[in-house]
Amino acid sequence: MKKKIIILGSTGSLGKSTLNIISNNKKNYSIELLVANKNFKTIYEQIIKFKPKYVYLADNIYSKRLSMLLKNNKTKIITNFDEINKKISKSDIMMSSITGFDGLKYNLSLIKKAKKILFANKESIICGWNLIKKEMDKYNSSYVPVDSEHFAISELIKNKDIKKIKNITITASGGPFFNFDKKLMKNINKKMALKHPRWKMGKKISIDSATMMNKIFEVIEAFRLFDLSSDQINIVIHPQSIVHALVNYKNGTSHALMHNTDMKIPIYSGMTEKYTNQKSIISEFNINKYENMNFYKINISKFPSLNILKNISEKCTLFDTVLISANDELVDLFLKDKIKFNDIILYLKRIINLKIFNKYKYIKPKNFKEIQELNHTVRLKTRSICI
Repeated sequence: MKKKIIILGSTGSLGKSTLNIISNNKKNYSIELLVANKNFKTIYEQIIKFKPKYVYLADNIYSKRLSMLLKNNKTKIITNFDEINKKISKSDIMMSSITGFDGLKYNLSLIKKAKKILFANKESIICGWNLIKKEMDKYNSSYVPVDSEHFAISELIKNKDIKKIKNITITASGGPFFNFDKKLMKNINKKMALKHPRWKMGKKISIDSATMMNKIFEVIEAFRLFDLSSDQINIVIHPQSIVHALVNYKNGTSHALMHNTDMKIPIYSGMTEKYTNQKSIISEFNINKYENMNFYKINISKFPSLNILKNISEKCTLFDTVLISANDELVDLFLKDKIKFNDIILYLKRIINLKIFNKYKYIKPKNFKEIQELNHTVRLKTRSICI
C-alpha cells in the first residue's frame, strides 16, 4: 500500500528534495497535500508531475490563478486555511519544511493528520516545542528531525541508554569566514556572506551560518529534542562537513555519524524503514575522497554569537521567540543593506538584553497566537532600534 504524504513547503529546497525522492519511488508514495506560499510556476509544475490530491497556496491571488489554470485537473485547490483539516485525510508522513513562524502554525494545525512528522522548521522546535509535543502525544504522532546534526544525533542514540551519554558534539562548517582575518570582518558584504563553502541553502540560513547563529539554534533544538543540559552539548568547527555529530559516552568511546552534504539522506531515512536501491539520487559516502578531516575550537572573538547561549534556558520559554524574531529581522535588514554584517550580532545582543523582554525568560508559550504576537512586537522594536 502506498504511503500518503503531506509536504509543507513543497517549493523550497527541502520540499523539492522530498519530491525528488518520491519521483524515484512513485509506487511507494501518494501525495495527499502540497503547501506553498506563492511560487506559482513551481507548484504548477509539481501538480502536473506528481498529481497531488490537494494543494494549498497561502497567497490568495496566486491561489485563484492556480484554480483557474487547473479547472479540469483532478487536483483540488484548497483556498481557505481552515478548510485544510476538513478535506485532507490522515497521512503516514508530513514533511514540515515551511520556514518561519508560519511553519509552527501549520504544524500545530496538522499534527492530527500525520502519523510521523519530519521536522525541518526551527521555529516549531525552538519556540513551540511544548505545544508541538502536547499535540503529538494527543494524536500519537512520532517525529524525525531532518536537520543534518539532529538527524545524526537521533541515529546515534537510537536504542541507547541515555544515562550512559557523557556529552554530544555537533559540528559547524565554519561558514564562509572561518579562515577570514578578524580585522576584515567589518568589510563583509552580502555577496560574501551568502557564499557558503559546503551547503546550497536559502539566503536567511546562509547568513545564519556566516554569523554562526545557526549553531545557537541547533544547540537550542538539541535541548528540546533530546532533553539535554547545557553542559552536555559542544560545538566544534569541521570544515569538511562530513561528520555531523559525535556522541561521547561515559566509558570513553565516541560514536560519529558521517554522510555527504546532501539533505536527501536524512529526508530519505526519515521517510522509509525499508531501504531500496537509491544510488541515482542518494550520494554514497566515499571516505577515500578525504585525506584529512579537521576539527577546530571556535574562535569566540571572531564569532561572538556563541556567547548568546549563556542567555538561553534549557526549557522552552517565550524568550526563544524574542531571540529568533530579533535575529530574523536583523538578517532581513542586512540583506536589504540597512545594517552591516557585524551589526547583526551587536544589535542582537542589545535587543535580547532589553528589560522589556527579560520577563519572557520565565514564561512558557501557551498558544501560537501568543508566539505570533510577540514575534511581531520584537520585529517592530528591532527595526525601531536599527533604522
